[in-house]
Amino acid sequence: MNKLAELKKALAALKGKGVALLDRADAEDRDLTEAEEAQYSEIEDQIAEKQAEIQKAEAQAERRRSMDALSPALSNTVNDPNPATTGGFKGLAEFASAVRGASRMGGPVDARLHQLAAPAGTHIGGAATGEGFEVPADYRDAIFEVVSDLDEFGPLVDEEPTDKREVKALADESTPWGGGGVQANWRGEGQKMDPSKMLTEQRTVPLHELYAFVLATEELLEDAPRLESRLTRKAGEAISWKRNSSMVYGTGVNQPLGWMIGNALVSVAKESGQAADTIQTENVLNMFSRLLRIPGDKPFWMANSDTLPQLMTMKVGDTPIWMPPNGLVDAPGGMLLGLPIKLSEHAKSLGDKGDLQLLSPKGYYALRRQNGPKYARSMHLYFDYAIEAFRWTFRFGGQPHLSAPVTPAHGANTKSHFVALAERA
Repeated sequence: MNKLAELKKALAALKGKGVALLDRADAEDRDLTEAEEAQYSEIEDQIAEKQAEIQKAEAQAERRRSMDALSPALSNTVNDPNPATTGGFKGLAEFASAVRGASRMGGPVDARLHQLAAPAGTHIGGAATGEGFEVPADYRDAIFEVVSDLDEFGPLVDEEPTDKREVKALADESTPWGGGGVQANWRGEGQKMDPSKMLTEQRTVPLHELYAFVLATEELLEDAPRLESRLTRKAGEAISWKRNSSMVYGTGVNQPLGWMIGNALVSVAKESGQAADTIQTENVLNMFSRLLRIPGDKPFWMANSDTLPQLMTMKVGDTPIWMPPNGLVDAPGGMLLGLPIKLSEHAKSLGDKGDLQLLSPKGYYALRRQNGPKYARSMHLYFDYAIEAFRWTFRFGGQPHLSAPVTPAHGANTKSHFVALAERA
């Protein structure tokens, strides 16, 4: 596992410790003790250190990628497998082939599989006791790394690890200028103070199961390079895509609630007389005015590549409002109203609602099982078809922090962490 992945896993573990302290105190309906406060402060300091290390590692990785692109001949590396984390197998292909052999009636059982037997009572087929084999740690981590590398929103949203199936939280969506919640008031000398209190609402965020279930034929299992690609890369890509898509379009039923589906979304209407499949300067300005920023967050525009001809030809008078620094010579880049544009396949096609979105990602609260997608089993299910089955599962949940857009102190136009341009049919 590379250094960056190790740092991210360490950061997730630290956050898990902090959440565990708070959960314990909440369960006992009390504040943190003096010792717990000290422990929590120490965890916060360690988190800050890890975040700084992650930033350095990411910067170093980016520099390495730029050098690799210029000098591919210099990028040769040698990776010796660690028997302690690979089960003694040279790769996932060799492990899967051994499982196939052991799953056959009367077939030979590789001695290395004995140390990977699943816990008693699982009864999932394979092995001498009919209990299956656990995928070695390095190959489970490989799936985790693929998911991390392809993760479009995970590092940006407000995500926490947990070992629970659901998390109960209290939310207070009152504003300092609103009529409820914690208020501040002026008073004259000797006058009585009027109390105020938080307007809390209890919420439950469940973690839903997401899985990759892969079937491999006997012929494929004998082709090690293709197996390695199929089981690792394809499963990781599928898991990552489905996870990220749920944060945008999830229905909230047996899956997370996405910001495009939840009630917190602000949908900006098209201009009067605006033609179909167009984006006007007024659309962008109206969207920007409706964004509610979270302090310290890094908002951005998310757009489908279909929108580029519209975005790059928008003008104020005769002046383009978004173009690369060197015009059409360079690939699209730069800022739109001070915020970057990220092209994504999660944005809808031009003209559809959501082809252009403005996001403050920390406005989305996500939970993932603390062990991530590492926990896995491999099983033999289709003996009579000469097919092997492999499965990776993990739990993930999430929803926008807001249950509805926020009313501003002055004016009637509500604001939210998530703003989308409405359909222009």
